[in-house]
Amino acid sequence: MASAPRQRGPVPQHINRVWFFAVQDRLDEIPESDIKVISLLKGLPMTDSHPAMNSIRETRAWSTSGYLIFLAFLALLALTIYRIIAFAGSDPQDSEIFGFLVSTALSVVALIVLSSGFYMIQPNQAAAITLFGSYRGTDRSTGLRWVWPWMGKTKVSVRANNVVSEKLKINDLRGNPIEIATNVVWRVADTAQALYDVDDYKAFVEVQIEAAVRSIGSKYPYDDIEHHEVTLRSNHGEVNADLRAELNTRLGLAGLTVDECGLTHLAYAPEIAGAMLRRQQAEAVIAARTKLVEGAVTMVEMALKQLGEKDVVHLDDERKAAMVSNLMVVLCGERDTQPVVNTGTLYQ
Repeated sequence: MASAPRQRGPVPQHINRVWFFAVQDRLDEIPESDIKVISLLKGLPMTDSHPAMNSIRETRAWSTSGYLIFLAFLALLALTIYRIIAFAGSDPQDSEIFGFLVSTALSVVALIVLSSGFYMIQPNQAAAITLFGSYRGTDRSTGLRWVWPWMGKTKVSVRANNVVSEKLKINDLRGNPIEIATNVVWRVADTAQALYDVDDYKAFVEVQIEAAVRSIGSKYPYDDIEHHEVTLRSNHGEVNADLRAELNTRLGLAGLTVDECGLTHLAYAPEIAGAMLRRQQAEAVIAARTKLVEGAVTMVEMALKQLGEKDVVHLDDERKAAMVSNLMVVLCGERDTQPVVNTGTLYQ
């Protein structure tokens, strides 16, 4: 017996009306495990779009030389002190007293304003200027500087920083667990992004270095005895260049740049280090044996060819096979051979 159609419920304000009714009409055909539909019918906001972050770029802030303002401050201070001393030694009238007090109060306020706007910037240092929370630019001029005292000043270093990451255990391209660590030289390139696009740019660097090292470490194999692939152990230049590009991409969001980076530690994980060492030794022995056999075959071939061309001796196939066997034993053997002198004929 067919069930009665469901009644349409109220449409949440954040959901498109046509799409919502279409979902309700086909509710019986939708699995209960469909979390998005269940959330929609419960009125929970579901959206894949989020407001974009308001990215800030560094601009030049207005500021002036602090030395000129300091001279003006000294001049105003000297003038105020002189007026106070001169006024104290005179016999002013009541109207003059009121004017003196007003002018002196204004001078004191001006002195306070002038003295509150000074700040120092050292070499490779910058100051982000804000006005009631609004970014107004960055001052990179070194020395004594001055801005209006109600403007905020946040200093940030643009010097190079060196970070050595911790040893991370990851799996390389072939799934072998390895330990890897890196050294990164970074600095702030855009002060506005570093201060206002991320919460803590130094902590951001630590996290992104770990993420980049894990990404690069899993992209390449640890070693390749046949030298057909780019490996972490053999191709340091390519791996470091790829790691730097990865870091610059990740840290660009925070206005940071990487000047240099390189792996400081690279080894198999302890649990497989012994097995991988034996495998490397076996591969090295095989490669050495292969080269040795190739060289021996070439030398035997050259010896037979020259004997035939110079007509030194004529050998049949059986004698050639015996000569090849003897030469291969001599050339490929690990121990020194003991020569045997044949005093009979060639066939004895």
